[in-house]
Amino acid sequence: MREDALLMTPGPTRIPERVLLASHRVLHHRTPEFSDVLDETFDLIRPFFGAASADVLPVHATGRAAMEGAITNFFAPGDAVVARCNGSFGEMWAEFAKSYGLDVRRVCEDWEHSVDPAVVEAALAGGGVRGVLCTHSDTSTAVLNPIAQIAAVARSHGSLILVDGISSVGGAPFSFDAWDLDFAVTSSQKCLMASPGLSFAVVGERAWQAVERSPFPKNYLSFEAIRSTLARDRAETPGTTPVSLVLQVREGLRILTEEGLDHVFERHAEMAERVRTGTRALGFGLLGAGIHQRSPTLTALTVPDGVDANAYRVKVRSGGVQIAVGLRSYAGSCVRVGHMGDIRMDDVERTLEVMRSALS
Repeated sequence: MREDALLMTPGPTRIPERVLLASHRVLHHRTPEFSDVLDETFDLIRPFFGAASADVLPVHATGRAAMEGAITNFFAPGDAVVARCNGSFGEMWAEFAKSYGLDVRRVCEDWEHSVDPAVVEAALAGGGVRGVLCTHSDTSTAVLNPIAQIAAVARSHGSLILVDGISSVGGAPFSFDAWDLDFAVTSSQKCLMASPGLSFAVVGERAWQAVERSPFPKNYLSFEAIRSTLARDRAETPGTTPVSLVLQVREGLRILTEEGLDHVFERHAEMAERVRTGTRALGFGLLGAGIHQRSPTLTALTVPDGVDANAYRVKVRSGGVQIAVGLRSYAGSCVRVGHMGDIRMDDVERTLEVMRSALS
């Protein structure tokens, strides 16, 4: 197999040379110079979250850890939560909550349909639900869930709204403030074009109030500890900060900011459309006829009749392009193509050509 395959997966994604070079230096994490790096990173990431003033927290772990931290920081055993489960990462929210003894009420467990806000409304109608757990762009199915409408429903019932934006922040419009969210998270290895291992969470005031009643032990994933350390005379984080990852994320955000948010989102939408029209011409289908809105950062495809997704992925890889297969029950019948971060239209065209050749 070739070692220089074009990385067209849902993550990790290709890292630009500028981003790689940014991490070649090492700064001490308890210096004014690195505090300035943190401050700039927070300022750069806010527009992509659509968060003007809510607290931005660096979490020294993957987005999955930050999601688990949200459960332990904001809830208590027995709390009722509604989990949107139309994909693997919506299921992850539910699994985290269940493992900590929360009363999990699943909605839309069919992976081939978008979430209907009316179904969320019905799940909340009895009252007493403390939180709604959602994934914006689910990379298992490429669904883009209607967070603004779901959040409005949650707000009307007094429930917290927590959103996994790991594969959308930086590649699709996202608005923490306008959607009136309480918690959102993204990770370094997708649209932000950096190495895996670092996540960023945005926490609103209602969520901070919930921290006060949560009895779960908190240490490494204590959001309050992260906030209080950042609030010192100069910004710091608890423990040893993954300095190289922060430097990479800052550079990735600089690149995206130079391109301009609107252009970034337009580029992702155009690449998504090209992948979908191009693969349709090859005999692929889009996963989920009931999915009303699809993510601009990746595409989930059903393979043509007689094609095994796993064997096909290997053939595409031998042609110099790395794609991913489906998750769970879709592993043999679905492939997933990422088109986020540093990917450009010429990469999409190369991918389509290799996918065409791999069918012969």
